[in-house]
Amino acid sequence: MSLLLTSALFADGEMLPTRSSCDGEDMSSHLTWTGIPDGTREFALTMLDPDAPGGTFVHWLVWGLTPDVHELEEGVLPSCAIEGTNGFGRVAYGGPCPPRGDRPHRYVFTLSALSSNLGLPEGVSHDELEAAMRGNVIEQAQLIGRYAR
Repeated sequence: MSLLLTSALFADGEMLPTRSSCDGEDMSSHLTWTGIPDGTREFALTMLDPDAPGGTFVHWLVWGLTPDVHELEEGVLPSCAIEGTNGFGRVAYGGPCPPRGDRPHRYVFTLSALSSNLGLPEGVSHDELEAAMRGNVIEQAQLIGRYAR
């Protein structure tokens, strides 16, 4: 069984709910995953907008998710979770907020099953997270939501 990332709020390629965006409550989406690979020590999650005008924009970085965590409730993180700095300069989730009138942007959630614990402190950048994950990724799953204003 392969690692599979899904949400109760949107299907792959469908629109994200407004409450997950800067136009709503700006709360993280519900996510759940199955098919956890053998040897997984930790999960990391990224949410990126590859359609942002200035290049890929980081909306959310989370790691430290233990193998017994299989779900993130809407707007809630488990106590084991550690967050990085997003493109808004905050250590938090930053919801979709594309320029008004743009075509719908894609928001790519990538869940990585890792063979080791990263041991990173809160607030690291996307580049630092990616560097720490290099060589430790067992398997990845993606889920894409879209949003327009």
